[in-house]
Amino acid sequence: MTTTPIPGLSIGPHAVQPPVVLAPMAGITNAPFRTLCREFSAGKGLFVSEMITTRALVERNDKTMQLIHFDASETPRSIQLYGVDPVTVGKAVRMIVDEDLADHIDLNFGCPVPKVTRKGGGSALPYKRPLLRAILHEAVTNAGDLPVTMKMRKGIDDDHLTYLDAGRIAVEEGVTAIALHGRTAAQHYGGTADWDAIARLKEHVPQIPVLGNGDIWTADDALRMIRETGCDGVVVGRGCLGRPWLFADLVAGFEGAGPDAYARPSLRQVADVMVRHAQLLGEWIGDETRGVIDFRKHVAWYLKGFSAGSEMRKRLAVTSSLDELRELLAGLDLDQPWPSGADGPRGRTSGNNRVVLPDGWLRDPYDCAGVTADAELDTSGG
Repeated sequence: MTTTPIPGLSIGPHAVQPPVVLAPMAGITNAPFRTLCREFSAGKGLFVSEMITTRALVERNDKTMQLIHFDASETPRSIQLYGVDPVTVGKAVRMIVDEDLADHIDLNFGCPVPKVTRKGGGSALPYKRPLLRAILHEAVTNAGDLPVTMKMRKGIDDDHLTYLDAGRIAVEEGVTAIALHGRTAAQHYGGTADWDAIARLKEHVPQIPVLGNGDIWTADDALRMIRETGCDGVVVGRGCLGRPWLFADLVAGFEGAGPDAYARPSLRQVADVMVRHAQLLGEWIGDETRGVIDFRKHVAWYLKGFSAGSEMRKRLAVTSSLDELRELLAGLDLDQPWPSGADGPRGRTSGNNRVVLPDGWLRDPYDCAGVTADAELDTSGG
């Protein structure tokens, strides 16, 4: 069964067809993983870097300078920045422009992790409306012709929702597009994403594209989000963990193909992707062992739904060489077809968390006196 193709969208001068974006994820969306996702999508879509902190970029932190490296085939080059100090954000954006480090800048106002929110950053920051406006103003002013977008959550918790005000401010300051994760910071990744909030934001800011994020595990989920919310595109995060071929399904679905066109790899095919992923990490890091060690966190995601046995899963999760990884994978029943029930939640699922905030943060959404440049994080990647 085929469906009507979904039109693409424009992020400044960049056509994004289909309107599918890889969400920045700490420790995940590095150059090797972006390469895999782009290969499966035939280069279609937009693939964003890990979160880069503005202070670390301005100070040329070694790890940060590696994280902003893009393969020659990556176009447009998309960087996500995190910052809480407007001046530092402006300097980082100007550095990106002057040194031609990227073609698109996304700003992070959605991260819910305590080390970020306790400094007033990520999903905590839009509560301070003047601070949000100042950061957006500095970013857009210094970006020149580079488009600036932002990713955010509904708010801190259900009593402190900020997304509609933030959307209005973003439009007024010249932001090109907004992505909304339909959860609050308190929810982290638990519960069910509120797609109705995505629809409300789209109605609230019809002037610019709105992209929806949250609970997209399959291409059909993405198409359903478009239909139900009227959003202009989707941002995919945890749904592609251990599933980089999801981007092939998304391209097929958005171009009008039905479920029969979706990838359903056998375990043998999955094992080949696992080895390639680990190999790419080793080449990127410059050390095979470190690459395989970094790959370990992906093992459970790739094997979800397949019969592998707890002991074999444990052994695969402590591999330290490509040969060892290949040997262990060869010991599995590689002829297993794609298992039913393999799609669905992966990664962090905790919810109802207490959001760690600076002292007095919630007293007044318009009082930003306690926010200083010292609140900037000095390392990138989340």
